[in-house]
Amino acid sequence: MRKLLVVIFVCVSAFCSAAQRLLSDSAQIYLLTCTPGEQVWSKYGHTGIRVVDATNKLDIVFNYGIFNLMADDFYLKFVRGETYYQLGIESYPYFEKFYSSIGRTTYWQELNLTQVQKQQIFDALLINYQPKNRYYLYNFVFDNCATRPYYLIKNALQDTIVSSYKGYEGTSYREAITHYTGHNSWVDFGINLVFGSDADQPMSNEQRLFLTEELMNYVAKAQLSDGTPLIKNQHIAPFPFAEVAWYANCWWGIILFMLLMLALSIYDRKRGKLTWGVDLTLGIVYLVLVALVVFLTCFSCHPLVGFNWRLLLFPFIHVCTRLIYILR
Repeated sequence: MRKLLVVIFVCVSAFCSAAQRLLSDSAQIYLLTCTPGEQVWSKYGHTGIRVVDATNKLDIVFNYGIFNLMADDFYLKFVRGETYYQLGIESYPYFEKFYSSIGRTTYWQELNLTQVQKQQIFDALLINYQPKNRYYLYNFVFDNCATRPYYLIKNALQDTIVSSYKGYEGTSYREAITHYTGHNSWVDFGINLVFGSDADQPMSNEQRLFLTEELMNYVAKAQLSDGTPLIKNQHIAPFPFAEVAWYANCWWGIILFMLLMLALSIYDRKRGKLTWGVDLTLGIVYLVLVALVVFLTCFSCHPLVGFNWRLLLFPFIHVCTRLIYILR
């Protein structure tokens, strides 16, 4: 209860400070990037916008990543793409201390802005924080805690942002996401299972900015249309990723499955008896997986979710290898 009261006090204090709408000449605005965490929803890092104004005793973070994990049917709604996130305001010391306490580093990039541009961004953030605007339908790829700050900054500046950073430009959504989940085989398996063919399309420059590290590196080398660098000062470093497992590539799983089924069929042929229990178990697994993907394809709002045609390779390989026994 005490911790809850502290959080409420911090948020209320931050909001009251933000009510001071006119920034002083000494104000600074930062893009914050937090390194990935252990939970599934934190594996891609996090982004926030920090507003500092010593004259007005203001040091707050606008955080687009607030959600209620205890809400009714949260996981079902998340899978179906019906989860609402919200913009929150909290003091920077509390924000940094929280992420530090769970082993996550916070990097910062000071935006190189005129006084007018700073005020435009701050005003846009306050408008976003109004009760009628602060909630938004979260989308893992197209509308998340990284894309919201980027497009808010871009729209407030009313200018073109160009970056020389290449990163994942030209790679697919599936390839880029595997870089973050490839060391966790079950998470990677689930994503590859439900992502359809749209996930294999190459990403454009701005489409890849749903990944927080991509956004951090992108703005680090960005400039406005007049050649002005977007970043004035910064403290950043590469994310500490574990090495992606070799089996994270789904084709290795398909090849391994084919070899195992081939070995089983040869074994059954030599002994003259079919191991029907394996066939029955695999048949049930196929039905469950196909039913799950069909359900998500029909009822999920996630744009990348769709029928994964690679799934059909498993029963196809299964049938073809079993012909070795049937046609003996």
